[in-house]
Amino acid sequence: MIETPSLVDQYCHGVLRTELGLGTFEAQLARTEGPPAPGTTLFDTQTGFAVRRWCPPLLGLEPHCPPALYLARRRELGVLEADRRLLRGSGITTYLVDTGPPGDLAGPAEMAGAGDAAAREIVRLELLAERVADTCGTVESFLAGLAESVLGAAAQAVAFTSVAGLRHGLALAPEPPGPGEVRGAAGRWLGARPPGGALTDPVLLRHLLWIAVASGLPLQLHAGLDGPGSRADRADPVLLTDFVRATAGLGTDLVLLHGYPYHRHAAHLSAAFPHVYADSGAALVRTGARAASVLAETLELAPFGKILFSSGGRGLPELHVVGARLFREALDRVLGTWVAEGAWSLADARRVARMVAADNARRVYGLE
Repeated sequence: MIETPSLVDQYCHGVLRTELGLGTFEAQLARTEGPPAPGTTLFDTQTGFAVRRWCPPLLGLEPHCPPALYLARRRELGVLEADRRLLRGSGITTYLVDTGPPGDLAGPAEMAGAGDAAAREIVRLELLAERVADTCGTVESFLAGLAESVLGAAAQAVAFTSVAGLRHGLALAPEPPGPGEVRGAAGRWLGARPPGGALTDPVLLRHLLWIAVASGLPLQLHAGLDGPGSRADRADPVLLTDFVRATAGLGTDLVLLHGYPYHRHAAHLSAAFPHVYADSGAALVRTGARAASVLAETLELAPFGKILFSSGGRGLPELHVVGARLFREALDRVLGTWVAEGAWSLADARRVARMVAADNARRVYGLE
């Protein structure tokens, strides 16, 4: 048995504070761009089957129970009690929480309380810029406020994260933009921005990335097909190679999030560059019963000290549970097979399991 007594969830979101009906639950389950096709259900997915396998026993039901029975039990317990049972049953001991997504989501302190765990905040760069733009009327005040806001966040956050790849694509010019280029882009964006408008300008996205690199905090970069709107032609982490090369030796670690179905590419970059790490998380939730195969493919290429566990959970505590349970199951199956075949010693397998589950994240994010 390859045990992982401690799990550091190095990238997740908060859970919804509200009661959920079937439609809302399914929308959160798969994060698609619309409802399921008529006559179908999003429970009939690898993620849906994994939820029905791992979550009902935490609420006092049999594994694989029908979705209607599971949701009825959830409503019977109430959202607070269901969240508490599910998060505490996940085995996650530390949550690193991206507070950027919209919605009525629990913050790090609430996640810590519900999950009886530690929690720290990951700050989303684009949200910082949008908040500064909401209050600054001139280009000069916006740029000054942006630098000050990132610096202030760095004093409290455990990491920065960026969705530049989702909003523009990963093939951004690698070098930092010049001052004139930044001022021009800021003027155009502020002048055309509707109230609350999202930041999509590629120059300002690059500017944000380089401010974050200068802070020295780890920088998480979304790659792969990460939810609605992701495009395969711009999601491959290999497109980040020039940026990765430009940031080498500057003292800032880069963490490539999600990656799937390009997880081997992310693993390769983590092997090629000392400051790059690969996330093993959301791919396992998406692939369910095939999770062991996907994890083994990451372990083919990435140094074992460069792989980090995450659940990627958002909205539903079930996704945190499934992420943790599938990870443990997959790790035990893959490493256990290698031990049984004589390729690895049991002591080495257990050491690598602890590294990927928690120790690597503690080192990268300074959690010791």
